[in-house]
Amino acid sequence: MYNVAYRIVKDEHFAQDVMQEGFLKAFTKINDYRQEVAFGAWLKRIIINYSIDFYKKNNAFQMEDLNKSLFKIEENDSVLSDSIDLNSLKVKQVLDTISGLKDNYRMVLTLFYIEGYDQEEICEILNISYANCRTTLSRAKESLRKKLEDL
Repeated sequence: MYNVAYRIVKDEHFAQDVMQEGFLKAFTKINDYRQEVAFGAWLKRIIINYSIDFYKKNNAFQMEDLNKSLFKIEENDSVLSDSIDLNSLKVKQVLDTISGLKDNYRMVLTLFYIEGYDQEEICEILNISYANCRTTLSRAKESLRKKLEDL
């Protein structure tokens, strides 16, 4: 969970603060926990929400509203094309490349690929529409692909 907080707030000490606040919140709200989901998932959700709230407050983070624009969204799971030899890339290179992306791209990719959330869960976490999530994820994959090609 620390890694989740660290990837979102991008600072070791702030991530520790977020973790502490998240655990305090979970402890005070333990009676509200319903066993509909695993305790770890419930706690992780609290940490993610605290991390995102902290990041927004301290970085004036603004999600781009893509609903106002007309986009043709096409699912393309093969955005990371075969032209990139992914086997030659090291995990650290990929993570470093992700951390260099725009904030909304970095968050969406981290939640989707690293944390394993599906698009509907990402919509809830980031408080964005499903179309916005799909578009942002598609653009983030394309941006990552281009940056990885340059390596």
